[in-house]
Amino acid sequence: TFFMITVPDIENEARQGDRSVRSTLPPTTRIGVLHIGARQTTVAFGDGFAAERTVTLTIGAQTIADGYFEHVPATALELENAIATVEDEIARARPSLPGDLALHTADAPLCEIARLAGVAESATMILSRDAVEQTFERLAAVALGRPAARSGLPTGNEFAARLLILREFMHHLQF
Repeated sequence: TFFMITVPDIENEARQGDRSVRSTLPPTTRIGVLHIGARQTTVAFGDGFAAERTVTLTIGAQTIADGYFEHVPATALELENAIATVEDEIARARPSLPGDLALHTADAPLCEIARLAGVAESATMILSRDAVEQTFERLAAVALGRPAARSGLPTGNEFAARLLILREFMHHLQF
């Protein structure tokens, strides 16, 4: 379930997003709040009005874009190499993440992904794993040579990296 930097600011951004999401939910709701920053991805999880724990992954939209995408748009091989790195980082973090969470975010770029996936804009937007996968398939078609304008997606590599991280996160952690 989804609704709508510098390294030192990532923890503050993640905490602000976590508080923003938690303030709209009953205090007993067990959730994970996802924040995909420029250099790191964080998940703050727990129930009540404060996170019990935060897990930080060493992957972010900018680090993936800068480290793996030499072309705009990224090529299929560049996407595959980035996927391998993101999968490895998610596998490393998996034991630290409980499996019984509803996933939320307050990240504007992730809300934009939801809109591009066909979710109507509202105070609460629900983004399914299938919708993320279909959106990623559009990105992959561009990487394979489909004209970018026909995909309806932004051509920037940070967008591609953020979508890739979200896709792998939802897929491998079964959100």
